[in-house]
Amino acid sequence: MSSNLAHAGDHPTYNYKVVRQFAIMTVIWGVVGMSVGLLIASQLVWPDLNDLFQPYTHFGRLRPLHTNAVIFAFGGCALFSTSYYVVQRTCQASLFGGWLVPFTFWGWQLVILAAAITLPLGYTTTKEYAELEWPIDILITVVWVAYAIVFFGTIMKRRTSHIYVANWFYGAFIITVAVLHIINNLEVPVTLWKSYSLYAGATDAMVQWWYGHNAVGFFLTAGFLGMMYYFVPKQAGRPVYSYQLSIVHFWALISLYIWAGAHHLHYSALPDWAQSLGMVMSLILLAPSWGGMINGIMTLSGAWHKLRTDPTLRFLVVSLSFYGMSTFEGPMMAIKTVNALSHNTDWTIGHVHSGALGWVAMISIGAIYHLLPVLTGRKDMYSVRLINVHFWLATVGTVLYIAAMWVNGIMQGLMWRAFNADGTLTYSFVEAVEASYPGYFVRVLGGAFFLLGMLIMTYNMYRTLAAADDETEQNVLAQPA
Repeated sequence: MSSNLAHAGDHPTYNYKVVRQFAIMTVIWGVVGMSVGLLIASQLVWPDLNDLFQPYTHFGRLRPLHTNAVIFAFGGCALFSTSYYVVQRTCQASLFGGWLVPFTFWGWQLVILAAAITLPLGYTTTKEYAELEWPIDILITVVWVAYAIVFFGTIMKRRTSHIYVANWFYGAFIITVAVLHIINNLEVPVTLWKSYSLYAGATDAMVQWWYGHNAVGFFLTAGFLGMMYYFVPKQAGRPVYSYQLSIVHFWALISLYIWAGAHHLHYSALPDWAQSLGMVMSLILLAPSWGGMINGIMTLSGAWHKLRTDPTLRFLVVSLSFYGMSTFEGPMMAIKTVNALSHNTDWTIGHVHSGALGWVAMISIGAIYHLLPVLTGRKDMYSVRLINVHFWLATVGTVLYIAAMWVNGIMQGLMWRAFNADGTLTYSFVEAVEASYPGYFVRVLGGAFFLLGMLIMTYNMYRTLAAADDETEQNVLAQPA
């Protein structure tokens, strides 16, 4: 199959090769990252699994590998793939940058491979979502600058006067992640694989969670909202419900999100005014987040019937429901009195995964299911029935996972602050861990459901690509010599 598909009339020849490469790797890295997640979830149910290949498969080393794999490998490849596709189609221009385009693909895969090697070996900065050591940080910066040149260069050469709202979200994600990455990873190298942060104490914590929460806000929200604003209308065959609301959504979200990170540091050494500011900004964030969710869901006005027969659209729309749920839960957990109960419990893990599995993964899966037939010149995926099976596995798996963690988290918080009449603790920490065991088992079950769905997607993708290549080969053989 040709990597570049020509379009009728005066449309340019779009570069679909890199889109296809990133789309394939999205699915592959999704399976890898979620497999590691299932393993570490199983380690909390069956602790002997920690002893498999010590120290490389210990929970403490695999947990950052899991988060990096699902965020930056799975999520990152989905963002590269969809942003390269959307910016070309909405700007009616092929990708700018020449050799920089394949460099972003191979450079990003090298980043992921380096993470997969160094994290199990124990090379880590210990910063949440920023564990990779300084040589890899430099490589990330170089690849990201190339990505920005390609994306914004394509917008500069656009053949439309209008910049579609999806590109505003993708653009904000690219710029802000660059700023976050560089500032949080200012560090002093002491050896090839060891460095120390330029910041100290409470300042280091504040910079880290300014980065950490905005990695969620821009990498895992703004970028995927760009995905939502293109693929939901496209799959539904309907225009965006309110273009004006999408503009308000954009400016409100990027103006407010950047202030919210301090809510991770309630009751810490951070000044109280900074904690309170983070809480207030988090509460205000509810408005633009729900505005975007409503805008996405109401795009289906006049097309609700399509949900009965289109599981790809179901993925996209249900992801918005999880987006709405997790962006309600986040501000609620930022309230100091609620945070006093929820902090350091499994409730936080449930919240993260309602966003990660329900929002990020499901909208990525829906977008890839939309993209693959376009990239292969086919009318649809190899099996729509398998997409439907995948949808139910993913939905049930996500609900099992987050419900188990919510129950565990609230129970843990209540047990930890239960006191006897004489002021002693009612429960020991070990008793709270023992009480959490059933929830950990349900989480393994939910994770297994979700991973099984990803394996089905991998098979469906393989058959779709294989069928497209077979058709191309037959068409070439059928041509006269």
